[in-house]
Amino acid sequence: MRAFLTAGRSMLLAIASMIFMSQAQAQHAPTLQEKLGYPANARLLIIHADDFGMSHSVNLAISQALEHGWITSASIMVPTPWYPEALQWSRTHPKADVGIHMVLNSEWPGFRWGPTASTDKVSSLLDPDGYFFNDPSLFTHVKMTQVETELRAQVDKARAQHLHFSHLDSHMIALTGTRHLFDIYERMGHAYNLPIALVKNGSFRMPPGVTPPTNALALDSVITMDPGISKQQWLHWYKQNLSQLKPGIYQLVVHLAYDDPEMRGATSGHPDWGAAWRQRDFDMVKSPEFQSFLREQKFTLVTWKQLSDAYRTHVHASF
Repeated sequence: MRAFLTAGRSMLLAIASMIFMSQAQAQHAPTLQEKLGYPANARLLIIHADDFGMSHSVNLAISQALEHGWITSASIMVPTPWYPEALQWSRTHPKADVGIHMVLNSEWPGFRWGPTASTDKVSSLLDPDGYFFNDPSLFTHVKMTQVETELRAQVDKARAQHLHFSHLDSHMIALTGTRHLFDIYERMGHAYNLPIALVKNGSFRMPPGVTPPTNALALDSVITMDPGISKQQWLHWYKQNLSQLKPGIYQLVVHLAYDDPEMRGATSGHPDWGAAWRQRDFDMVKSPEFQSFLREQKFTLVTWKQLSDAYRTHVHASF
């Protein structure tokens, strides 16, 4: 009996030791930013402008912001009217960090665009006028095979035109709306060996029930403004939402343009994300006060290319 009790105590001690070691290892498990070569307490921030290629006004603001370092990354919309200008600028600025803003919808009533693929191959994606639907909520009868055909056409066109891009993301987060769309989003990343915007928390997160794989290059959250913020509170809103972030990897999404006749015409009747909105975002990112705030908060500004290069070097060779 004594021998049995001694063996039992030894087993309990061994189990307790294993539990303690497991907890200690969990407490010291490196964070993703550590795996990428940054300190554990780092707050990595991509400042990202969407909609490059939408209009000349947008292109002018985004290109200036990239050139001056007011933003770190942007993504280009291949099907939009001013894509050729964004392409030309990107070719002459090969160090600029740009991705492909994959498009399935055309949201402005008087300023529309359609597919890159032949219309007969993607007819389920089009409204009666031959444009993309104006909102992802209308994707009730789209065929998933045609979605992938169109997205590949956009990426392949940009690649064939010698655009060097670092990542893929989704216009109006259309590709996170359903599990079927998200599956295509993931396949695009794997097919082109590029990161997609995997997001753990917030409105940009993946569909319900989907979590990023262990060791995936995933953002902790995306910070972007929703309607309802006054002009007077614009900068305050950004400072307030950024200052509360804990160590991790984040993306701040802004929408840049000039509040000029072209942009006012393109976004007529739609003040949310319209001309005045984009001018305020542009004024904010280039303001000395905002740049001073980022320094005071000790954010580490990064690009998608820097993160993906570090990921391939330190974590995994492919996406």
